[in-house]
Amino acid sequence: MGKIKVMGLIDAINNIFWKEQKYESEYKNILQQSINEQSLIANYYYSISFSQIPTYVNNVKNWEVYKKIEFMKFLCQILRKTKNSFHDSNDKKKQKILMASQYLKVLFKSKLELSESDLSFFYKAIRELKSFNNYYVAGDWQYSYFFNQVEFNYLNKELPDSMITVLKEIIETKKNINSYNYKSEIKLDEKIKSFLFHSTNPGEKTLPTYFVGEDGFKDFANNLIEQQNETKRNLWYKLTAIAQKASGGKPSIKYLNEARIIIDALGKENFKDITHSWFNYIINLKESITTAIERYESQEYSYQIIEFLSSINSDAIKGYIWMTTCIDDKDTIQLIGKLAERCFRKIPQKGSVATSLGNSCLFYLSSVKGLDGIAQLSKLKLKVKQNSTLTLIEKYIDEAAKKMDISSVEIEDLAVDDFNLKEFKLIYPLEDYKCVIELTGIGKSSMKWIKKDGLEQKTVPQILKTKYSDKLKKIKEQQKQIDQATSIQKERLDRILRSERKISIEYFKEKYLNHGLLSFVINKIIFNLSNVNESILAIYYNKKWIDLNYNEVNIENFSNINFWHPATSSTNIVREWRQFLLDAQIQQPFKQAYREIYLLTEAEINTKTYSNRMASHILKQHQYVTLAKGRNWKAKLLGAWDGGEHDTAELYLSEYNLKVEYWINALNAEDQYTSSGIWNYVTTDQIRFINSETNELLDLINVPIIAFSEVMRDVDLFVGVASVGNDPTWSDSGGLITYRDYWQTYSFGDLSEIAKNRKEILEKLIPRLKIASVIKIDEKFVVVTGKLRTYKIHIGSTNILMEPNDQYLCIVPDKNLKTHSENIFLPFEGDNGLSIIISKAFLLANDEIITDSTILSQIKR
Repeated sequence: MGKIKVMGLIDAINNIFWKEQKYESEYKNILQQSINEQSLIANYYYSISFSQIPTYVNNVKNWEVYKKIEFMKFLCQILRKTKNSFHDSNDKKKQKILMASQYLKVLFKSKLELSESDLSFFYKAIRELKSFNNYYVAGDWQYSYFFNQVEFNYLNKELPDSMITVLKEIIETKKNINSYNYKSEIKLDEKIKSFLFHSTNPGEKTLPTYFVGEDGFKDFANNLIEQQNETKRNLWYKLTAIAQKASGGKPSIKYLNEARIIIDALGKENFKDITHSWFNYIINLKESITTAIERYESQEYSYQIIEFLSSINSDAIKGYIWMTTCIDDKDTIQLIGKLAERCFRKIPQKGSVATSLGNSCLFYLSSVKGLDGIAQLSKLKLKVKQNSTLTLIEKYIDEAAKKMDISSVEIEDLAVDDFNLKEFKLIYPLEDYKCVIELTGIGKSSMKWIKKDGLEQKTVPQILKTKYSDKLKKIKEQQKQIDQATSIQKERLDRILRSERKISIEYFKEKYLNHGLLSFVINKIIFNLSNVNESILAIYYNKKWIDLNYNEVNIENFSNINFWHPATSSTNIVREWRQFLLDAQIQQPFKQAYREIYLLTEAEINTKTYSNRMASHILKQHQYVTLAKGRNWKAKLLGAWDGGEHDTAELYLSEYNLKVEYWINALNAEDQYTSSGIWNYVTTDQIRFINSETNELLDLINVPIIAFSEVMRDVDLFVGVASVGNDPTWSDSGGLITYRDYWQTYSFGDLSEIAKNRKEILEKLIPRLKIASVIKIDEKFVVVTGKLRTYKIHIGSTNILMEPNDQYLCIVPDKNLKTHSENIFLPFEGDNGLSIIISKAFLLANDEIITDSTILSQIKR
């Protein structure tokens, strides 16, 4: 008996401290041959495709399991000896170490019949290798693959105490929340917990499963689960376990079916209540900022980590959003739309706060029945700036349109919610009162309370506040949705001006004129009405169609209609419509009659295939990229990395089969980049037009007039807003000394088309101002005669020079103060530069009462 015990002890020692014995020579040869074969394929060993290694394919792969296990123990011994030698300059040692590690990885993937002592050996070896703190010796795969072997060998067997102890040790191993492998480590812990639970509690079927990521959402979500009764709580555990398996871009049918069975048992109302609470919490969740410290050799580095949701919780929430496809009521669709918008909001140095989660919202919106999901996608299309996200949104809209055999523009028309508006009003009867929401402008509406006697009450009746608090919240939310919808549709119609879309009068009447919301948005827009014999321009104003001479037009006499673009009319016609708007005091929802027009120049005819009109400008890169993406261009940030010197911003105009390119170059100036290596400034180059079907470079003369004008207008906007020449502080604050001449030339140089348009408006506006007697226009400037000095405000950049010596005056507009232009009629909305010029003019016309010391010190210098 004693002899047996001694022999058992010796066997155990030999197993734990395995010595290369019987196959030592063969194993060494196998390892060296594999190294030689890999060297013929590539000179790196960090990732090896063993299907290309003959020694593995012809020998190792075909070995008996016991021999593979012995070889793996041999490899562990090789790696155990490498604690201090990996950084050795000897390349052969590195090759041997890396090949051994890669061999272990590929062999651990196979199903091996391992004894308890084998598993103990490998666990101790892995733990020792991990202590070396070297990724290439002990990668992130080892504990995961080890657990797979435990699971395979004890799936339907009693788990020994030694393995229970080992698995618990893995769970209790300290995890670094900032580690790249943190999510996979936590997911492994959950798998091990589930395995231990079912192995040690064979009678129990439901493992308590929670959100496990470390973030603000975790406790909130888990508390809601805990508050459920036992039956429902167990069902939520099951759903959470399924949600934690969510991976990839879309759920499988099996995934959805498995979840729906549980949701049906739970009850859709309970599922909706809890998930809505979670989604609302996430919408209002703020990002957390923590400082992390990394050590490399003798250096210590600190950096900020900005986090919204932990990646592991984000995956689980994604799984829940997929499950929500079984619920398609309007409240849920609108909530998922809000959640998507929150997920795609950008944060510094990271981009979208939760792209994967946002994409799951897009999947949901594309999957629900009806057009409410498409309406949300159409809204997001105008709000989201990320190129990949916009592509995905457009893909979902196009797919939905194809299913209905209509165009993507038509399906967006169909998807616009009319909110049951009648005569631009929405009425809610409550007790003896009527709540009336009435559209008053784009993005604006009023809320009135009408008493039984027809008189208006200014505030919400107290009895209703007490009795209908939830209903009032929904009414206010509905008003908010309506205001957002008018703003979104205004932007969408402005984009439609890029095209030459012509529709039938019948379609227009059904989808626009008789639509509760769109009929308000198209008010004050000029249309081109046509039939076989004639065409006429008319404005839709106060439910009437009027031509330039104020004659009413009967649209029934015409068969087609399209939005009028001023580039298609003569200069006289455009001028007459502009005067019409001024005389009638009609403010259009977006620039139409006063839209900037860009026609082909002689220089562009000569350059033939490209335009240099917008070249050689210096732009603030972040501002330019934001503007470009806002106009549906695909543009990216350039930085101090390989390939980060040049970009080609692209715009696709599918209606013309055109791809537009705008060449951008990094301004590689010393220290002019952010902490993440992104250049502060870029310079501009050529604009080109390419046939998107043939990839043929087009002569500019062959580009459709509207397409050319709209592209140039976009780029002029990028330059007009993002140019450093617009920054009144750029020169004084240092800027780039080498490029001061550009700032001076742009700030006070020739006017762009946007500035020329602005000048035309100012010429008609100035005579109506209170300060008209001390203000005039002189070529590029609005000249203001103050009591102390005379000032010249550049109509393009809005920067100021002071006479008599053209001294520069720096005035930074206060965004929080109301501008004088707010009470002045303008024929369109949205020209911030025009507002700034008027505000500066009013300030300087009364320069004797200026109290700001920074401005006074410059004036009196």
